[in-house]
Formats: sequence, structure tokens, C-alpha cells
Amino acid sequence: MRGLMQDRPLDVAAVMRRVEQFGHKKIVTATAAGEVTATWREVVSRARLLAAALGDLGVPHQARVGAFGWNSQRYVELYLAVPSSGRVLHTLNHRLFADEITHIVNDAADDVLFVDRSLLPRVWPLVDGFGSVRRIVVMDDGATGEIPADPRIVDYEELLAGVGEPARPVTPDENEAACLCYTSGTTGNPKGVLYSHRSIVLHALLLLGADAFAISERDVVMPIVPMFHVNAWGLPYAAMLAGSDLVLPGPAMSPEALLERMARHRVTFSAGVPAIWRGIQPLLGEADVSSLRMVVSGGSALPDALSRAWQEATGIPLTSSWGMTETSPLVACGRLSSVHDDLDPDARRVKLGLPGPSLPLTELRIVDDDGNPVAHDGETPGELQVSGPTIASGYFGGDPGTDKFTEDGWLRTGDVATIDEYGYLRIVDRTKDLVKSGGEWISSVALENEIMAHPDVAEAAVIGVVDDKWGERPLACVVPVAGRTVDDQGIRRHLEGRVASWWIPERFWITDEIPKTATGKFSKVALRKLAAAQGMSAP
Repeated sequence: MRGLMQDRPLDVAAVMRRVEQFGHKKIVTATAAGEVTATWREVVSRARLLAAALGDLGVPHQARVGAFGWNSQRYVELYLAVPSSGRVLHTLNHRLFADEITHIVNDAADDVLFVDRSLLPRVWPLVDGFGSVRRIVVMDDGATGEIPADPRIVDYEELLAGVGEPARPVTPDENEAACLCYTSGTTGNPKGVLYSHRSIVLHALLLLGADAFAISERDVVMPIVPMFHVNAWGLPYAAMLAGSDLVLPGPAMSPEALLERMARHRVTFSAGVPAIWRGIQPLLGEADVSSLRMVVSGGSALPDALSRAWQEATGIPLTSSWGMTETSPLVACGRLSSVHDDLDPDARRVKLGLPGPSLPLTELRIVDDDGNPVAHDGETPGELQVSGPTIASGYFGGDPGTDKFTEDGWLRTGDVATIDEYGYLRIVDRTKDLVKSGGEWISSVALENEIMAHPDVAEAAVIGVVDDKWGERPLACVVPVAGRTVDDQGIRRHLEGRVASWWIPERFWITDEIPKTATGKFSKVALRKLAAAQGMSAP
């Protein structure tokens, strides 16, 4: 017997209809010339014109529509128009290497590309290598660079102006593809993760939960995480469902610009990687950010020293989160439950600095090397695996990545983790980043966080290098705080009593910068290459 409920798909068109109820609320976009403000009503109207324009361009059903852009109103219009018209939005990272961009565009078989004018110099030299791309739509973000005289190029605003009637959203099967995003490709080529309409709506709903981000109509949401990266962690879609105001930083990504915009628009919620919060932290005394209720850090481990600095300056610590491109991305979010009511402020901050328990509808498990379940005692580590309706079941394109999924359909994350009796997740390390010294494991994440607790250290990244005696030893790359100095002996003294004595590295690199990936994480791959160039090889 089936339930007698209406059969209505969970799709992006439903999100579009929902945000129309909040037509008076605003989207603010930073541009090269200042700011542009529009209401949600105006954005939805333009998105319907854009959906019709895709038909005028001859973009087939379920074809991939690529986008190179900063966080902006036009990108939001793409978020709505492309999936609601039955096509697939492919968000592209312009910070990748040229050969990676070419591989991803060709693997996705993008039909048309939308490109911010300021990014055109990055994309245009690669266009002839894109085998399937027919047209380039340029979104003028105020940049002054020359636009090539080529018949394949179309202006975004002229495209919309030429539309006769706005398009009516299609009604797809909710399991049809809606958006495509590629992994960072730290090992091998990036892999495509193909989100369905259903997964996008469910993930956005999860972000509204009281024990997740608790995004509501009263919020002013500022996603600093790029819109090309896992749909800006789902925040634009969550803001649409809640009816929140949205503040988008565009190309103005300096710490000064981000902080000024956060203060002026009375932002209540923001999210980004630790490097963003580390850049803003020294400036916090220069602006009134008392409107903030929650600042989420994700993408890599959150150092407690950084969270403490934010707590001291603003009254609120940073909140940790965990997820992957394959998980939409949010799976776990730092929170305080009833069992933590008696903790002092420092202990509460430390607890919020852990990813926390999983969100509703998602499940976590940890297993040993033989695939057997590991006790949830908060101490015993194992491989972290996840499942749920917002979790990928495979990869799109040329690399199916079948080794990333278990026989019973769980995603193998590549992380080593513990889970305690209350379901709180703690990431020990990436499997490939653990340092095995003398047969025992050293967590590079834990060691990095303790080094960054040194008051004169801004950043630290740890990799393993070959050692004749122990097999492998940690090598720490350290960036001092601007205007300060650190030395090996000072860091070693700082680590005494904080970590096991055998964890303390013999070698440190004191440097001005740690190489980072295109999404702002420490690039352990680049560090290993630098170590090899110095005669210190990874195992």
C-alpha cells in the first residue's frame, strides 16, 4: 500500500518558487566598480530569461553548462536557470592549472561556457582545446580587459535582452542531474561529482536545521567559499529556501575588503576555509562585526589557536565542519549538545572546533583495515565511511573511481577518524598524510595544530620524509607571524608536553609561504616535491 501524498519533485524549480515569496530581500554583489544590489524578485525574473536564452542558444536537455566566475548575482542566476531548465550547471575552478581545466571541460563535455570578464584572460587561451564548447557567454563584472572579436562570444546582458518570453521551469524527475563539480584532484585527475535535484534540495534543507547552520529569514549570509566549489557549500540554495539576504564578495577577496563588507552589511553568517579566517583575524579590531552569530570553517582542520583569536576579538569562536565534494558537502558540523552544558568557555570552543556529529539523513562509520567496525569510543581510529541521500554513489565521466565505494555502497572518504559515544566525529588525518615513524602513526593534523598554537607561528604544514632509522619522520614547514621570528629550538620547546616526545620533528622549514591548492588547503603534494628537490623523499 502506497501513501496518499502528493507527488511533487524536490527540484531547483521548487527552490525558485520558494524564494519568490521573499522577493523584497536582497542580493549584494561586489564588483570592480563598487557594488550591485538586486532583489530576489529581480534575480528570479532574470533567471527565467536566462533559462529561455539557453534554449535560444540551442543548449540540449541535460547538456553541461560551464561557469567560470566569482561569487556574484549572475552566478546565482545560473544556479537557478540552468538546472530549472533541464540542463546541468558545471561550476569550474579558474585557479586550477591549464591542463586540469582543459581536462575537466572536455571530460564534462561542456556545451557553452559562462565566463566573468575579469577571468576571460585565464580562459580564452584554452578555448581551442575545449572540444565540445560552442559558445562563450561573457559576464561583464567591471573588468577592463579586451574582449576578443570572435563570433563564438556573446554578451550576457545582450543575451537576456534578446529573449522574447521567459521560460517556464521544466518538471524533471528529481533524480535527474542538476549540477556537476569536480574534486580537487590531489591524486590523479579530478573526478566529476554529479548532484541531483533531490540531493541539492535535501542538502539545502539540512543547512537550515537548528543543529547545523540554522540559517533563517533573519540572516544575512556571506559565502566566502567560492561558488565554483561544491555549490559554495550549498549556502546560496539554503539562503533561497530560508529567504535570507545574500552578500557576495565577487573578486574583492582581500581580508580588508571582506571584513569591511561583512561589517557594513551586518552579516550574521559566513563560511570559508581557515586561510580566509587567518587573513582576517589580525584586522578584527578595525571593524564592528557584532552582527555575526556564526562563522564556519571548513575544507581543512581548524587550528584552536585561530578559533581562540576570533573568540577573543569577537566573542564567538569559529565553528568547524566536515565534508567533501562527494558529500554535497556538509556531513558534520561542530555544535554543543546537552552533555556539554558544564564545559567552561575554553572547553566549549575546543568542542566547536571538532566537526561534531553527522547531520540528519547522513550516516558515519569507521572500520579497520579488514573492514570491521571500530568502537565508537572517541579513541580508536579507523577509515571513515559515509552514506546518505546527499552522498555520491559514483563518479561522472572518464574515471568511475570504483575503489572509492564499498560493496554495500558507502563512500570511502580517505580520512582516518574517531567517533565518540555521542556520535562526535574527530578527523585524525588523511590516510595519505599520516606519518608512520618506527611503526607508530603520527597525525600531521594534530601536530600542525599544536605548532600553530605557538604565538609567533601563522601557518604550519607537516609531511613525512624518509628516515634511515625510523622509516619516516615528520618535516614541518612553518610560516612566522608577520614581523616576528621563530626558530627550531623555540618550536621544539613549545611542543614539549603538548605532543609525545617522539612526534616532535627534527627538521623545520621556516618560510614565507606554504603552497596551497586551488581551494585554499595546504598542498602536501607541492610540499613533497619541494622536499624531494632538497634530497628528502617521501616514502
